[in-house]
Amino acid sequence: MLGKAILVAALGAVLCVTAIDAQAKDVKVGVVVKIGGIPWFNAMEAGIKEKSKELGDDGFMVGPTSADPALQVRAIEDLIAQGVNAIGVVPNDANVLEPVLKKARDAGIKVITHESPDQVNADWDFEMVSAVGFGEAHAKLFADKMGGKGKYVVYVGSLTVPAHNAWADAAIAYIKKNYPDMQMVGDRYGVAESADDSRKTALDVLAANPDLGGFLTFGSQGPIGVGRALDEQKLGDKVVLVGSFSPSQGSAMLKSGTIDGGFMWNPLEAGKVFVTLADYLVGGGKVTDGMTIEGLGVVHPDFKTGTIIVDANQPITVDTVDGLAALGL
Repeated sequence: MLGKAILVAALGAVLCVTAIDAQAKDVKVGVVVKIGGIPWFNAMEAGIKEKSKELGDDGFMVGPTSADPALQVRAIEDLIAQGVNAIGVVPNDANVLEPVLKKARDAGIKVITHESPDQVNADWDFEMVSAVGFGEAHAKLFADKMGGKGKYVVYVGSLTVPAHNAWADAAIAYIKKNYPDMQMVGDRYGVAESADDSRKTALDVLAANPDLGGFLTFGSQGPIGVGRALDEQKLGDKVVLVGSFSPSQGSAMLKSGTIDGGFMWNPLEAGKVFVTLADYLVGGGKVTDGMTIEGLGVVHPDFKTGTIIVDANQPITVDTVDGLAALGL
């Protein structure tokens, strides 16, 4: 299954890969995401299924009904009881998951996380964008759209999602250093995993700050909910909105000008990486510096933290959105 040449296609990049020789058969992989039923994770599920079929593994996704860390703990407990070979997680709260992930590893289960750099009790965490690169890319676009001045607010998926807050940290630091005439209003809001919560919060913030210049959001539902609020208030052409979102979900608002753009990576490819890594690790493979991992390319892991980071930033613009949506994103 491994130890063979594989053609890799990740957002148009095609690489020839030779994986380290390891034999894993019928690997059972359960991937627990933040919340089920939204386009971002629907695309990830498609990637999990596609790669599982290719490798002959049993890979599936578990999507909780809300972004509640306790529901993720329960889902992981259930996967441990099922006796899966590997568990993948996109954590809502890295700290809350530490005990149950330890329990999984103690049971001999491989643990892989995503959007949770430096995750305790994981074999490996993989990131398809660096925190600084992703945060600063959004900050530059946002500041440009705002003309380098004005009041703004920041959304993250939740205050306990490590990656979202690392992106926000990088973006805020970049704006403070380079755009002194931009002022952040309050602290960041942890609502961007829910379009409804993002909308309600936006309406409240706009009511309290009629001179607000923009929303910078991290979390795929942030731009969707804020966009709805801006359209309701007829502010789509007056208040800047930048962030990462699913192209198929936000295409209309991007084309109308309510959303001003953002960046993303391919969640379908992330789903494939979960299965690829799980199959490889369960089969006895070892991650090494300079190796090529399908969907990630050549990697240079941090062995102290167990983190693999690559930069696969993809701009979401009027010119690119239809092509990205056509990929099921």
